[in-house]
Amino acid sequence: MRRALILVLLLGGVRLVLPLGSGAEAPYALLTLGFLMLAAYTVAEIASTVKLPRVVGYLIAGIVFGPALANIVTVEASTTLAPVTSLAISLIAFLAGAELRWSEVRDRIGAIGKILFAELTLTFALLLGLLLALRPMLPFAGSGWSETFVFSLLFAAMAIVHSPAVTLAILSETGARGSLARTVLGTVLLSDIVVVVVFSATLSLAQALTPPAGFGAQITAGAVAWELLGAVVVGAALGAAVSLYLRFVHKELFLFALLVTFLGTEVARMLNVEVLLTLLTAGFVMENVSQRESGLALRHAMERAAAPVFVVFFALAGASMHFEEFLSLWPLVIPIVIVRAAGIRLGSAVGGWWAGMPRRESRNVWTGLVSQAGVAIGLATVVAEVYPARGAALRSLFLAVIAVNELIGPILFKRGLAAAGEIPGTPSESASAPAPAEAI
Repeated sequence: MRRALILVLLLGGVRLVLPLGSGAEAPYALLTLGFLMLAAYTVAEIASTVKLPRVVGYLIAGIVFGPALANIVTVEASTTLAPVTSLAISLIAFLAGAELRWSEVRDRIGAIGKILFAELTLTFALLLGLLLALRPMLPFAGSGWSETFVFSLLFAAMAIVHSPAVTLAILSETGARGSLARTVLGTVLLSDIVVVVVFSATLSLAQALTPPAGFGAQITAGAVAWELLGAVVVGAALGAAVSLYLRFVHKELFLFALLVTFLGTEVARMLNVEVLLTLLTAGFVMENVSQRESGLALRHAMERAAAPVFVVFFALAGASMHFEEFLSLWPLVIPIVIVRAAGIRLGSAVGGWWAGMPRRESRNVWTGLVSQAGVAIGLATVVAEVYPARGAALRSLFLAVIAVNELIGPILFKRGLAAAGEIPGTPSESASAPAPAEAI
């Protein structure tokens, strides 16, 4: 009751104050930023009382106070605050890489690879089959089967992507560091690389079969190779430089953490390499090259810097959800969400069985693979830019699917971690199950 009262007072106060900054873009955005942080924190506290993940609270705050409802966070303000989203994605990528040690990757790479192969292949095939079966209802369907097949391929290639942001946020909130948590994190991170390759190849095939206007923007194999391999090289160099700083300077780590993320993002963009993979590689190299104590200190500094940024990131993600599109497309969205979740669940179970994983772990892996967020939106935007007409329709359907997965994914993952007994203070489902692995 007290938190609800605080939220009402915040809303009343911002209704009085925001008109004062309506004439200038920057002050209005700053007022919006302050309100959004306070409101998101408050809604997250309310969500926690009903056993929902805090991430869901942040998303709900964005929905309620975004353009869809209260319109406190306007479209213009969201655009002005876009750098906060970029910073959050960079921090997420670096922290995710820093969560992995080589010994952990080496021990799990076989199991992760089998889960990924089974889950991505099955989910892709099921989604492609569903879209072709629903051809008369598709907003991006062409006049012939070939065009519908091409755009269905693009949609399926995007829909198999997962969300490192949500995964890391849930692990940070729950403190889970067990076997399931490590497997899901490794799977999600590796899947980003695989999905970027699959999507780039699919887009190149689509451009060859269904040339868009201005076909000169074709994505070549060389460009894709440089975007990925170049990101590994640039990220490794950045990670090595961070390690040298930690070894010989080791001061002002909080400011240095912000500098690393900004510098890494800008360097990656200047060199036309994949930003997420660059920061992910940098974090991985830093963690495995630096002394353990130094790497841990930088990670803690980054987590302090990231806490408020993550709140705004997920709240802005909620504000960007287009529920009017969901309402008009729900006959398509619901089957796609269900079939995708079924493909993930069945595929990860098959992959877990193939890898010989414990049953308690293999039957809960899928819960951490449902969420979608920033990377998925980025892929949809690329398609909309290449194909302005049908790509825009495809993007609208895909964003509606993301909106659902972004809300249900965190809830499923938190329940999966609880079922596996990996949330501190939560008993496992089986008293005879092995103890969670030691945190890295």
